Amino acid sequence: MPTVFSESMNLGDLLKYEAPNLYSRDRVTVVAGQTLPLGAVVGMVTATGKVKQIDPSATDGSQYAAGVLMQAVDAALAERPDGLMVARHAIVADHALQWPTGITTAEQQAAVAQLKALGVLVRQGV
Repeated sequence: MPTVFSESMNLGDLLKYEAPNLYSRDRVTVVAGQTLPLGAVVGMVTATGKVKQIDPSATDGSQYAAGVLMQAVDAALAERPDGLMVARHAIVADHALQWPTGITTAEQQAAVAQLKALGVLVRQGV
């Protein structure tokens, strides 16, 4: 029987197009207390400008999609100022997006619409 190799998700699985000269990217600070995977859809806390995993029930700004993380970030113990997210003028693959547990299909669709308003298009089958 042949050996089967399994490769984890990488940036090429997520990001299908971005504008030249790093225009699509923003450096962000990830709020402490979370470990987020590549492809996590994040919201921005209005008061601080920091990001955390999108939470449709929040009232601090993080209920709205602000972008998609372009790398895994371990902020379990302290905030991480070295996060990188795709924030505008890009195409990402739907299968690579990472959602919080318990988010509904309607909430995901709303977040995808919010990303589209930012110029981040979510495409199926790419």
